[in-house]
This record gives sequence, C-alpha cells and structure tokens, in this order.
Amino acid sequence: MKVNNKGIFIDGIDKKILRALMQDARTPILQIARDVGISGAAIHQRLRKLDKSGLIAGSKFIIDPKVMGYTTMAFVGIYLDKAVSNPEAVKQLKKIPEVIECHYTTGHWSIFIKILSKNNEHLMHLLNTEVQSIKGVSRTETFISLQQQIDRQIKV
Repeated sequence: MKVNNKGIFIDGIDKKILRALMQDARTPILQIARDVGISGAAIHQRLRKLDKSGLIAGSKFIIDPKVMGYTTMAFVGIYLDKAVSNPEAVKQLKKIPEVIECHYTTGHWSIFIKILSKNNEHLMHLLNTEVQSIKGVSRTETFISLQQQIDRQIKV
C-alpha cells in the first residue's frame, strides 16, 4: 500500500487480503497467507498499515434481523419545518433503536432514514409515536422494502 496526495494505492496483494476478509472476516490469517503466498507476519503488517491509513475500520458480525423477528424494512423521508431542526431531530432519532441508518439529503427530504420493524403494525407505531412526534418533523414519506436485491461493499 502506498499513500500519496491523490489517496491510497493498494497493490494486488493488498487486494487479495481485503477480498478474502470482505468475503469472511473470520478467515484465518495463516490461510490468507498461504493463498496469497506471503508470511502471516507480512499479512499482519499489511493489515496494520491498511487500518492505520483509515481504509479499513475494524470488523463486525452481521446479525440477520429476520432471525430476531424484524421482517419489515422501510425507508422514511423526513420533512423538517426548518433546517436548524436537523441536529436535534437526529439526536432524537438516535434514541430509536429501530432506526439503523440516518442521512442528511438533498432533494425533497431533510433527513432519510432506514428503519427495521417487526411488522407493518410495529412500523406504524414507530412512525406515529416516535418519529412524527419529534419536534420539527412536519411530515414523513415511507417506502416499505419488499425484498433487498443487492447488498455489497465497494469492489477492491
């Protein structure tokens, strides 16, 4: 990996390491080392450099929300009465565990959120009692996801 004023340049070995770990973060380092053809110590060294550069940020386990009973995913566009309401609205949205993403946006909405709920009734309850009761929220527009078709990271 090389860092220059245009950003980070990762070589073929870095790409192989990243692809292996993106496919399964639990892949043993020694297995990656064998597949790539370098030592385990060299893999560790490269991973430390990639982490230090900010290109990678840890690893995580992904919980399947359906197994936990969350079968309805929705995207909600939130209209705020004033732009100055944004920080406070986001602060209140952080208190709702079912809100799993929150974005400031351009276009029609001030804020766009991704929300998981157990079913449509639960979603309606969250919208009516939690989201729409936040000070500054004038209205919402909700889109229910029927099925996720693509779930991936940027290709390396």
